[in-house]
Amino acid sequence: MSETRSRPAAIHLLPDLLISQIAAGEVVERPASVLKELLENALDAGSSAIQIQLEEGGVKLMRVSDDGCGIARDELALALTRHATSKIASLDDLERVATLGFRGEALASVAAVARLTLTSRQAGADADSANSAHAWRLNAEPGARPEPAALLTGSVVEMRDLYYNTPARRKFLKSEATEFAHCAEAVKRIALAHPAVAFTLSHNGRVGLHLAKSDARSRAGAILGDDFLAESRAVDTGASSHGLRVFGYCALPAHSRARSDAQYCYVNGRYVRDKLLGHALREAYQDLLHGSRYPVYCIFLEIDPATVDVNVHPAKTEVRFRDGRAVHQFVFHAVQRTLASPLSGAPGAASEAQHEPAGATAAASPRPGFGHWEQRQASLRINEPASAAYFAFAETARAAADPAIAAPLPAADENAPPLGFALAQAHGIYILAQNAQGLIVVDMHAAHERILYEKLKNALDKRQVATQALLIPAVFAADPLAVAVAEEHGEALRELGFDIAPMGPAQLAVRGVPSLLQAADPAELARTLLAELREHGVTQLLSARRNELLATMACHGAVRARRQLSIAEMNALLRQMEETERADQCNHGRPTWTQLSMGELDRLFLRGR
Repeated sequence: MSETRSRPAAIHLLPDLLISQIAAGEVVERPASVLKELLENALDAGSSAIQIQLEEGGVKLMRVSDDGCGIARDELALALTRHATSKIASLDDLERVATLGFRGEALASVAAVARLTLTSRQAGADADSANSAHAWRLNAEPGARPEPAALLTGSVVEMRDLYYNTPARRKFLKSEATEFAHCAEAVKRIALAHPAVAFTLSHNGRVGLHLAKSDARSRAGAILGDDFLAESRAVDTGASSHGLRVFGYCALPAHSRARSDAQYCYVNGRYVRDKLLGHALREAYQDLLHGSRYPVYCIFLEIDPATVDVNVHPAKTEVRFRDGRAVHQFVFHAVQRTLASPLSGAPGAASEAQHEPAGATAAASPRPGFGHWEQRQASLRINEPASAAYFAFAETARAAADPAIAAPLPAADENAPPLGFALAQAHGIYILAQNAQGLIVVDMHAAHERILYEKLKNALDKRQVATQALLIPAVFAADPLAVAVAEEHGEALRELGFDIAPMGPAQLAVRGVPSLLQAADPAELARTLLAELREHGVTQLLSARRNELLATMACHGAVRARRQLSIAEMNALLRQMEETERADQCNHGRPTWTQLSMGELDRLFLRGR
């Protein structure tokens, strides 16, 4: 039986209202997307204070008031027309967009799915002019004309009853609380990039967020919390020869979260969700995050507008770079260098005043101040082994008898190194040290693990992994496959600092291990390495899985819990931490040390109360 197909209708032009409602589907996803567009318009108008009033999550009412330049009476109707804008006039303007809004669709799209009223008064207009002696209001209804209104300056956009004429779309909205949360997040995203603008957000008559005019640092603290500032490092590359600049704040891994809900990335002041930038930032945190944790950051990229296309998506949250690889590498290296800086010269918490983002002011941080230690570091630098008791982490010790190393200071000393001087060991797990700010607590295994890991990476990169020959080879039982792997990959094993040879069909002898890991169990270390080789192969192990292998080796070689250390050994470890990149976290992303300030200690014991 043959199928009967209905003949398609004749081609015809869509009605203007339907065209606008289709366009609204691209721009007006929910109340928060309306709010974003209105806030961008207010900022483009040069506003210094913006007030947002919402009712029922922004569905019943959304009123955005600003003190910007305003709109002339004769341009009110035009502002509500699709593809009408004051921000671009030619293709050249479109290729160098420097404003947040530019499409000229937002107000028209909102007016197609809600009841919209626009009130405005142009700033600096001649008061004697009939058109500018007062404000003008225009309802977005067919045939409506501007009417006189009361407003000192700026504009007020009032939207009521979102989706009143498209009830099917209204069914997709979430609860009032959820929609308000999305609106609040939209305000925070925009406010972070504009600290010189005051924002007030109220919901159902109650103020939910008030952000006064401030600097970049204070605004980041107001939105992300003071704990974010305390646990973050400032990034600022300055302008590069390629016209790129990255600045902002990236939190240390200890401040990571279980969700990616505190990641703010901007391109020329515009909040974006860009895969390329997201990947660059994830890579910068590699080797630092624990498990499935997500980093927290507020990063701004400044770039020549001609080299980035912001016209990729109607919501303008996606961009396209002309040279994506260069941008990726620039952002990656800027953040990676900041996070990797050793404690003795870190360009973040260590010397924050030098690296404040533009417009920011320096503020005291609970992290130790490290700048003054740099001159003294040379006099306490430890270079040669003093005794076997220093084992792996003390191979750079110069003299255990040095009183500055071997003994703690009698009192808090402003010239103490960042991690202070060792006082004692707690339960064979933690090192207790005293610095100028108070008490330092160090997880000695985690700290030593990071030190070994970074040294192994550097040595392997330079193909300089030194081998320590064992006086007595460590012989252990092995199955025939493990023996075959050791024979087949002898060259790769030597590159990693191992000398492993068969002693028979079911035995292997470890004759040498990396000198950095001489304190580890050589047989156990060899078993782990051969198991990795069998599972992943030499190519994978020395490329994609290289860091995982080195982290495992470092864990085997790190000083174990319950190991009793002398004061000299503890100080040797502290000094190496200060010179090691990424020393704040172990290879698994856990913190290696923490600071208890004198103020915190006083509060614990109710001193001064």
